[in-house]
Amino acid sequence: MIPEPVTAQTAAARLRKKPGTIRQWARRYQARQLGTVDRAVYYCYDDLATIDGCIARGEQVPATPELRDQLRASLRDRYRAAA
Repeated sequence: MIPEPVTAQTAAARLRKKPGTIRQWARRYQARQLGTVDRAVYYCYDDLATIDGCIARGEQVPATPELRDQLRASLRDRYRAAA
């Protein structure tokens, strides 16, 4: 999948969190950074959404973006198999 670049402000609005929370997650969980424009940092929305989902479910957040990719793939496969 093609990563969707979002700023902390945009991700915060979509995930209903504060931008500071998004930036804190980015540091704490090494969220995938796609680049910067001027001073704005762009993150992978799917990575941030996966972090949010793990926290909401009370699960441990996988340590790397690659492990979070694997988690998303397994959840997607499980969902498709159930449908």
